[in-house]
Amino acid sequence: MKKIIIAVTLSILYGCNQSENTEAKSITPLMEEASNLFKSITSLPYEDLPENYQELNNPVNITSIDLSNSMSDKVILGKMLYFDKRLSKEGNISCNSCHNLNTYGVDNLPTSPGDEHKFGNRNSPTVIYASLHANQFWDGRAKDVEEQAGMPILNPVEHNIPSEKFLEDRLRGIPEYQMWFKKVFPNEQEPISYKNLTNAIGAFERRLIPESRFDKWLNGDDKVLTEKEKAGLASFINNGCVACHSGVAVGGQMMQKFGLYGNYWEHTKSKNIDNGLYEITKNEADKYVFKAPSLRNIEKTGPYFHDGSVKSLAEAIKIMSKLQNNKELSNQEVDEMIAFLKTLTADVDMKYKQ
Repeated sequence: MKKIIIAVTLSILYGCNQSENTEAKSITPLMEEASNLFKSITSLPYEDLPENYQELNNPVNITSIDLSNSMSDKVILGKMLYFDKRLSKEGNISCNSCHNLNTYGVDNLPTSPGDEHKFGNRNSPTVIYASLHANQFWDGRAKDVEEQAGMPILNPVEHNIPSEKFLEDRLRGIPEYQMWFKKVFPNEQEPISYKNLTNAIGAFERRLIPESRFDKWLNGDDKVLTEKEKAGLASFINNGCVACHSGVAVGGQMMQKFGLYGNYWEHTKSKNIDNGLYEITKNEADKYVFKAPSLRNIEKTGPYFHDGSVKSLAEAIKIMSKLQNNKELSNQEVDEMIAFLKTLTADVDMKYKQ
C-alpha cells in the first residue's frame, strides 16, 4: 500500500537578474526572501492504493465518473457525492454548483443561490487548494475540508438538508451508495454515516492541488517566468502583500481585519456591512476579521472579497494596498503584480471534473 504523500519543499530560487548564459547563478535578496515565504507543490496527494488496482466498471448512473486507476475508492466516492444534487433537499444543487470545477472551483457570482434559490451573504471561495488552508470559510469556523463539507449541506440557505439522519436515510435507500460506502468503509456496522460522507468528500477535495508555473519556477525552472512576472513578485513582496499571503497556498493561513486603515465598505461599495468573525465570537476585536484568502487561481476566481463586491482584480489590489498597508500603488506596480498573480493559475486534471 502506498502512503499519502504531500511533498512540499523550500527551494532555492535562481537567476532573477542573471543572463541565460550565466552558469553560476547567485542568490539575490529577492530569491532568498521568496524561498522563505513560499513553498512549492512537488507532488499530488495520493491515497492508499492496492498494488494491482484495476480500473472498475461503473455500476452507478449518478454522474459520469472517471474510474481511472489513479483514484482510490474513497476519492471516487467523494467525487460521486461532490457532484450529486441529492445532497440538497429538493435536488437543485450539489457541492459543484457553487464550487464549479469547470471554472476553477467557483461560480464567479458575488454570492451563490441555494437549494431554494435563496442567496447567501458571502462569496463562495474556490475549493481548489482549500485543503492547504489553516481553516475553512471566511470566518474560519471549520478546521478542515472534512468539517467544512458537512456544514453547507445542513445550512437552510444552502443545501437545506434538515438533519444528518435525513441525508443518511436518503443515501441508505440508494443501492449504488450502499455498495460504495461498504466498499470504502468495510469494517463499520453502518458504513453510510454523515461522518463518512464528509470524510469521502474531503478525500476528493484533497486531490485538487494542481501545479502552477510559479511552482515550477520555485523548483528551479527559471525560464518559466518572464522578467515582468518576476518584477511583479518583487513588488508583491516589497509592498507587504506577503504579510498575509504567504506559504504554499499563498494565503489561507491567518485571520486578519479587513480595513486596518479605513472602513472596507467605503472602498468596496459593499451593500451590507459584514462583521466577520465577530458574528461567532461577539468579541469587539474580531469585528471585520476574515480569513486572508489564498491567491492561487485569483485571476480566475472573481469577483473578490468576502462579499464578491469588486469585479476587477486591479481594483481589488489597489483597495487591499490602501486598506491593509496604507499605500497607493502605481499603475505599473499593479500591472506587474497581476502578471505575477497569473503565474499562480493552475487547473485540475480532467478526471476530477464531471
